[in-house]
Amino acid sequence: DGGWGAFDKNVTTPWLEDMPFADHNAILDPTCSDLTARTLELLGYIGFDRRAKCVRDAIKYLIDTQDEDGSWYGRWGVNYIYGTWQVLRGLRAIGEDMTQDWILRGRDWLESCQNNDAGWGETCGTYENPSTKGIGESTASQTAWAIMGICACGDLDRPSIQRGLRYLLRSQNPDGSWDEEQITGTGFPGVFYLKYDMYRQNFPLLALATYVNARNGLTYRPGFYRCD
Repeated sequence: DGGWGAFDKNVTTPWLEDMPFADHNAILDPTCSDLTARTLELLGYIGFDRRAKCVRDAIKYLIDTQDEDGSWYGRWGVNYIYGTWQVLRGLRAIGEDMTQDWILRGRDWLESCQNNDAGWGETCGTYENPSTKGIGESTASQTAWAIMGICACGDLDRPSIQRGLRYLLRSQNPDGSWDEEQITGTGFPGVFYLKYDMYRQNFPLLALATYVNARNGLTYRPGFYRCD
């Protein structure tokens, strides 16, 4: 289908989940948008671009899996904020034209769910009820994801980015850390979720660095890491 799953190829046979030993119906490894985008990001950093068939196939997969509102489902992080960020970042890394309408719809969706306090948040409940996507108390990690997704589209002066950055700086503790009580990691949707304590530290730092590097024109050099 043009995308990538987490562990293996074509582990998508539905009847396997009807077996008595199919633990909480999580025996499959389906293709997902977030991992497909992360793979594109990697490929972009080592010199691949649209000339590669695998890249073209992956982009088509992402177009096909985009929700009508412009967002993407996030299999491995909560949830649509995570998925949409991953896709936008992956497309940017591979050299895709970030001014295309379908891509800007993803950016616009992220901006539409920015909270009044300038942060972003979303709950695990979105896996059971997608109508609540993009709604939740602001968190450091999800705010960082949204900022990086919007930054990937190129306009660093957008008010949503500036407000989001101020949220991160305002919510930072005196010792440099961030607090986060909410769960933003996904184990198996609808079954269990994971709280990664470093999410609240790593992703805000990554978002701030992403913004500063982009502002200063610092980017990965395509092909720099490539081994032929």
